[in-house]
Amino acid sequence: MAKRVRPRPVRVQRSPRPLNIAKARPPMSRQTRSVVGTRRTPVPEPPPPRPPAVAVVAFQHAMSALQAHQFKQASSAFMGLIDQYPAERELLDRARVYLDLCRRELERRPSAPRTIEERLIEATAALNNGDDRRAEALAKSVVADSPDQDLALYLLAAVEARRGAQDAAVALLTRAVEVRPEIRAQARHDADFEPLRRLEAFKQLLDRPLTDAPAAVLAPRRARRARDTR
Repeated sequence: MAKRVRPRPVRVQRSPRPLNIAKARPPMSRQTRSVVGTRRTPVPEPPPPRPPAVAVVAFQHAMSALQAHQFKQASSAFMGLIDQYPAERELLDRARVYLDLCRRELERRPSAPRTIEERLIEATAALNNGDDRRAEALAKSVVADSPDQDLALYLLAAVEARRGAQDAAVALLTRAVEVRPEIRAQARHDADFEPLRRLEAFKQLLDRPLTDAPAAVLAPRRARRARDTR
């Protein structure tokens, strides 16, 4: 009887498993593992140091002068700040900007009055606008050049009366009246001399006869200061 031969099972070859490249990492050395393990979040740099308090105060003073339109004083203050604190870069950058602004304003401003007539006009305008310090400075500069300038003396008397210096006001007004007696008519209605009206010296000055003055100064002259009574 013939022997049956059993067929052998056929083995199916499987395809090789694909290599996962994403997961394949080279081994790390000890030094690399040490660096990775000690990595920290970067620390932000500290802010730059603030400028010294003295520099800040100087800058504030310069800004106050600039806001008051005192461009010459502000310009000098900013220049001094730049010279004294060259290391304060942030502060000096702003100071240079404002210094350029001051220079531009000074360049477009008219030149200071030079002649006596120009200074008297400027002094009168300053007094009418309430700027007594400028009026006083201009009137004094006129008196320094011409001691018998009656309008300059009159303006100085008005400044002293506003200030409350009654004796100084009467003395200056007396000098102005001695140069031009007809100026008393204006003084009678000038509100700046209101504090002097109770003084006996002021009353006598206004009531003094015109014949007390030298004949040379009795010639009528045009009044150059017109002020509204208050």
